Amino acid sequence: MKRPYVILNAGMTLDGKIATKSRDTKISCYEDLIRVHILRSKVDAVMVGINTVLNDDPRLTVHKIKSKKQPIRIVVDSRARTPLHSRILNNEAKTIIATTKLADKSKIKKLEEKGAEVIICGEKKVDLIKLMEILYDKGIRKLLLEGGGTLNWSMLKHRLIDEVIVAIAPVIVGGKDAVTLVDGEGFDLVEEGIKLKLRRYYILGEDLILEYEVIR
Repeated sequence: MKRPYVILNAGMTLDGKIATKSRDTKISCYEDLIRVHILRSKVDAVMVGINTVLNDDPRLTVHKIKSKKQPIRIVVDSRARTPLHSRILNNEAKTIIATTKLADKSKIKKLEEKGAEVIICGEKKVDLIKLMEILYDKGIRKLLLEGGGTLNWSMLKHRLIDEVIVAIAPVIVGGKDAVTLVDGEGFDLVEEGIKLKLRRYYILGEDLILEYEVIR
C-alpha cells in the first residue's frame, strides 16, 4: 500500500490530556507553537478530525513563521458537518474534506462552493486506509496529524502512523471527560498496543519534547 509518511504531533498535559473537560486546548508553550509551525512548513498536508474543527476552529496554516508554502488542510468529516464559516475554509491554503456517502449532498455542494475539495471515501465512516491511498496519489508524501483522541486512535488502530511527537506541558488538569492523546475503544491487551522507540528528547521552553518512531 502506498500512503504518506504520517507524523502524529500533539501538545499534552503531564496526565495525558490534549484538551480539558471544557475543551480548552491552550497547552503548549510559545516555543512549542513555533516548533509546530516549523513542522507544518515541512509537510505536504495537515490533517484533523471534525471535532477539532468544531471545538477549536483552527486555521491549520503556517503563520507564526515565514514560509514559502502552505500545507494542504484535510478534515476527516463523515457527515460533512464542517461549518461554512470555519477558518479552515479561508483562502490561505487548499482544503480537502474527506466524507462519506452519509453526508448530505447539499452540504457537500456548499463546501465545494466555498472552495473545498470533497472526497467521498467510505459508507458510514471515512475509510482512512483508502483516504491515505488517495492522498498519496494526489502527491502528498508527508502528512502531519494534529487530530483529537478519536482520530488519533483510528489512525493508530489501522497502523497508519510512522512517527509520534508529543510536547508534555508541566501541568495536570485531570477530568474523566477530558480528551486524551488517544481515545477510542483501545486495545484489550498491552501486547496488542502500538510499539514505539524513543528517538530523542529535549526541553523546549517549559515543555518536554519526546520524539518516537513506530516499530513495525
